[in-house]
Amino acid sequence: MTFKLPDLPYAKDALEPHMSKETFEYHHGKHHATYVSKLNDAVKDTPMADWDLERVIHHADKEGKQGLFNNAAQHWNHSFQWKCFSPDGGGKPSDSLGRQIEADFGSYDDFAKKFTEAATGQFGSGWAWLVIEAGKLKVTNTGNADTPIVHGQHPLLTLDVWEHAYYIDHRNARPKYVETFLDKLVNWEFAAENFANQGEGNQTGARSYGDAQEAFAKKQKAS
Repeated sequence: MTFKLPDLPYAKDALEPHMSKETFEYHHGKHHATYVSKLNDAVKDTPMADWDLERVIHHADKEGKQGLFNNAAQHWNHSFQWKCFSPDGGGKPSDSLGRQIEADFGSYDDFAKKFTEAATGQFGSGWAWLVIEAGKLKVTNTGNADTPIVHGQHPLLTLDVWEHAYYIDHRNARPKYVETFLDKLVNWEFAAENFANQGEGNQTGARSYGDAQEAFAKKQKAS
């Protein structure tokens, strides 16, 4: 299996004037594409070439293979993030996710404040996330390529705060970039789908089975 750069779910200029075509040409067409290329180079001619992406990420994290983890996790993070934008985005979520945000944060405004603090307060490169952890919504941030899926969290929404994500459109004004995301671009429909599907666990089950097979093969080889 070869990992592939996913198509954007909209045209490169669809988010203008809030996010430019040039940003996507660099962020998606160059940065994300480089992660995918390096990931494929890393797994070539190894058993990992036949694994799904989440299994590669968990394996790299568990075995301390930082280079592999960085490229695999960044491929996952970016693929997820493109769906978090929408030309018709922004505003507040409704239905069950909106009610859960009010229950867990107090109000949408309190959520937005926490998310903004996580995004603007992340030192250096990283990500801001809305996740489910232990049945409750939580705002968190991760540094560099780190991802919630290795921390027992279920991602609903993310925003890349690496400088290359916003410098073309906002220069060094990260707070303005975050504000624009929440006001004009955030795809609450995608987040609601992730919220509704939180209990499926199909990927987790498949990964656990794969890990068990790997452990058994190692044991057999050692004996």
